[in-house]
Amino acid sequence: MQSGKYESSEDGGNIGTALTFLLIGLGAGALVGLMYAPKTGRQMRKELRKKYETARETLDDWKDQAREAAEDAIDRGAEIAEEVRERVTPLTKSVRR
Repeated sequence: MQSGKYESSEDGGNIGTALTFLLIGLGAGALVGLMYAPKTGRQMRKELRKKYETARETLDDWKDQAREAAEDAIDRGAEIAEEVRERVTPLTKSVRR
């Protein structure tokens, strides 16, 4: 067995893990709650199907929003890089002279 000093990662990975476990817990809690609800099997399956479709649509919306935000960030980063390049080019030319 190895022993050593524990080093936590500070890259935000803990947030993603926590969010994953939160979503898993919410899903499991919802399923348990539905299973104990006094409904027939047909009603239960219909409700589960509706909730699944709603959750899937919500996740698809979140995915689209995240993709758009990432694309916007990339575009803005490219714009900033171009602005910096335009400002630095004259300086580098004058320094080389």
